[in-house]
Amino acid sequence: MNVNTDAKKNKRHSIEIIKWIVIVVLLILAIISNYYYRSTSLVMRSLTLFFFMTFSSIIFLFTKKGKKFVFFLKEAKKEIYKISWPTHKETFNITLIVIVITILTSLILWGLDSFLVRVVTFFTNLRF
Repeated sequence: MNVNTDAKKNKRHSIEIIKWIVIVVLLILAIISNYYYRSTSLVMRSLTLFFFMTFSSIIFLFTKKGKKFVFFLKEAKKEIYKISWPTHKETFNITLIVIVITILTSLILWGLDSFLVRVVTFFTNLRF
């Protein structure tokens, strides 16, 4: 029984490795074909690049990492629906608060800067 389980794991692992090799080969072929056929029209190069990227992505979705990625996206979509988004009125009020605080901070910094400039000019204009 244990030998049979190990054989299945090894087979799955080797299939996984083959999938990743195919993905890498397709991506390398996409780069090489784009470079080799640089004199052809942009539309044809874009279509071949799209072809290679699409098939690489499809194969990726059937790997273990790809399945985890799809699961992650589904869970993220569920979490987005759980978020309580602020209403329009709340967003508007918070925006007004940020604007008022920004203006007040600007005025305080302007006043402090003016005061420090006058103090420095007072001391630099003194003649001993």
